[in-house]
Amino acid sequence: MPSSYPRLSTLAQWSSAGPWQAELPHSCPHHALIWITRGQGRALIGGVRRGVGVHNALVIPAGTLFALDVGRQGFGLVCEIPLGGAALMPDEPQHLRLRDVQAQAELTAILDAMQREQNTARPFLDEAMNAHAALLSVWLRRTMIDHTDDRPARPTAAQRLVTAYAALIERDYRTGKPMADYARALGVTPTHLTRTCQGCAGLGASKLLTQRTLHEARVLLETGDQPFKQIAAMLGFRSAAYFSRFVQHHTGLTPTALRRKAQTQPAATQPGAAPRTGIAPAPSRRMG
Repeated sequence: MPSSYPRLSTLAQWSSAGPWQAELPHSCPHHALIWITRGQGRALIGGVRRGVGVHNALVIPAGTLFALDVGRQGFGLVCEIPLGGAALMPDEPQHLRLRDVQAQAELTAILDAMQREQNTARPFLDEAMNAHAALLSVWLRRTMIDHTDDRPARPTAAQRLVTAYAALIERDYRTGKPMADYARALGVTPTHLTRTCQGCAGLGASKLLTQRTLHEARVLLETGDQPFKQIAAMLGFRSAAYFSRFVQHHTGLTPTALRRKAQTQPAATQPGAAPRTGIAPAPSRRMG
């Protein structure tokens, strides 16, 4: 939820509309720090796929194309930090695998304090949450220094190409341009871009573009009330009929049915009113 101060939510709350909300490629208007305490799966960050698991912290800068799937049994917390706030956040995505128990405990303590503050909603909540976020930023920068030796090798040419493609998708997906236009802008053939995306992202170039468009279509359909014709135009479709076929092909439901289904579902619990869930790292198994 957009806010003028940091907000904390569980992964389930963060994708309250359904698994697609996190699993389809998309971006956030705020920076996000994701702390995974149970489960394992995959993340797509800037077009590059990577494995994630317990005690992994992901930092996703605002506007970065990403997706996350930690399975139905996965659990974690998401701290969204507005742009331009007191907390300094990295310009590049970060993936920290925290093996040190002290680092895990420090992050857990900060997020636990933020969760208590948010749940009690006392006066000056915004100032308190910004103060906690500034402390979180200090923890993050210290941890990044401590994990300098764990940083991955320099991106390969293939990874650089896919990252550039992901950035172009995030900028232009609403135009309706075909994948071939993106390939031309990157100076490669559609075949080469498809093969490279398949290797780095686990899905072809056209599918990556399609899934980004589908995510936005579902957000607009399920959380808004704009006419379908207007949504189709916003996403670069030639007609509302073509948009309707696109939605039904990828979801199995017409836009009308998809919106009706979303409207009849129980309202999701807002992060600020969430009951205490406990955020201690999962015991025994370590999968990341």
